Amino acid sequence: MQLMPVSLAYFLEVARTGAVSEAAQNLRVAPSAISRQIAKLESGIGVPLFVRHPRGMTLTDAGSRLLAHARRSEAESSELLSELRTGSGADARNITVACSEGFARRLVPHAMAVFRRDHPDVTFQLDRVPHQDATRRVAEGIADIAVTYAMGPRHDVRVECAVVVPMAAIVPPGHELASRERVGLAELCAYPLALAPTGTTQRDLFDTGAQLEGLTVRPALVCDAIASKYEFVRSGGGVALVGDLGDLHPEPTAEGVVYVPLDHPVFRRREAQVQTMLGRRLPWAATQFTGLLVSLLRPSPPTS
Repeated sequence: MQLMPVSLAYFLEVARTGAVSEAAQNLRVAPSAISRQIAKLESGIGVPLFVRHPRGMTLTDAGSRLLAHARRSEAESSELLSELRTGSGADARNITVACSEGFARRLVPHAMAVFRRDHPDVTFQLDRVPHQDATRRVAEGIADIAVTYAMGPRHDVRVECAVVVPMAAIVPPGHELASRERVGLAELCAYPLALAPTGTTQRDLFDTGAQLEGLTVRPALVCDAIASKYEFVRSGGGVALVGDLGDLHPEPTAEGVVYVPLDHPVFRRREAQVQTMLGRRLPWAATQFTGLLVSLLRPSPPTS
């Protein structure tokens, strides 16, 4: 069941697909019906919403602004329908979180377990996705909350919290770097390295730092799975990089590795962010869980 006006629902699908024909196929209606509704919407608003191309359609500035409104309306309509059907009132109990792997490993599942101690009726869905996809899912209303890395401010989502996360090298116990309080990038590059793939924030910043220092790096392993990096290091394959999300040092020997802080200013450009949809009023449970995530990410103020 659709609570949004037909014209807005059709507009949303064309914006998603970039083509009237594909939108019509997805919605199982005639392309002419979609074209009429889009034309009616544009006429009523008084500005074009799409630029027509021979092979598709792209949004105008006005269309992009309407898209943000349509996504909020779609998300809130879906929540309302769920509440009406389940009789749960305003407190929707299903929360979808999209996050990149570093957060999916410990921080977010830990927060979910803590939250359910007081709210056992809440059901979570955790989607582990690339960092840019986590943001997209929140912007499109697919996820309620994103926890991901970003470089600088975001304008397509609301950033609830932004924290610079220190970087650390992981080395096996007994490694010559294991006793160091800090290690530089040039020193690190003298060892076989396990690095994230190109296109991730961590790898892009690493490559930038190496370029600034005139370093030539040939990774021993390129991998986007954190568990695989840990096993590579434990097995003596080399050194890897991880973000210190505050859960790396409770028991230094538990992972079979040693953490050595990495000292380079380039990594200060990367932020861990908690993101929600712009202008959307989250249900009570999702709002409370967002607050918990923020409290876990933000460092505690020093006690006097």
